Amino acid sequence: MAEIILVRHGQANSTATDEESYDRLSDLGREQAKWLGDHLRETNPRFDRVLTGTLSRQVETARAMGYDRPSQDTRLNELSYFALADAALTEHGVPTPQSTADFATHLPLLMDLWMSDQLSDVPERFDSFASRITHLIDEMCNAAGRTLLVTSGGVIGVAMRHALNLDKKGMAKIMLQVTNASLHRLHFVHETLMVGGFNATPHLDTPERAHARTYV
Repeated sequence: MAEIILVRHGQANSTATDEESYDRLSDLGREQAKWLGDHLRETNPRFDRVLTGTLSRQVETARAMGYDRPSQDTRLNELSYFALADAALTEHGVPTPQSTADFATHLPLLMDLWMSDQLSDVPERFDSFASRITHLIDEMCNAAGRTLLVTSGGVIGVAMRHALNLDKKGMAKIMLQVTNASLHRLHFVHETLMVGGFNATPHLDTPERAHARTYV
């Protein structure tokens, strides 16, 4: 059996309006990651391999968790949300969200346009994004032992889509639910990829850390 643990990065710069300024952890994001690392050390900290994408917020999260030298794989990099949003605005008149409530409505519309190949001026087509992630997941399924992947919400959404055969709306709903520094488990057993856990935050499940549960 292979076990794959996916972790979403800690809270990034939630006031950003472009990819570059978003790609750094907030003070709370570093604390979320440290708490998660503490939890793993108290339970089962040993992994046969630890991988992150190449984005700063992903690498910073792994290091704050206590994994100082993770391997990096570009297949774990996140979708380019701001570029997609700009294309949706320019090509289809979909307004850019101005609040968290707006984002909850905006993301499913954006995913529908992207997954239907209705956005032309974008850095990456959805099929390419999904393919690189599913190929990596399939590789890890065939690797012995436990794998830790520190990544982002869109990547986790595709991994869950791959395991559960989700449609567009189902994947968008999954993505909206992925909290910062959350744990997601996939098991490859009897030649089948199965979900062993989704969106767990045991390191945040105490009253004094309720404030630290964030989505953006």
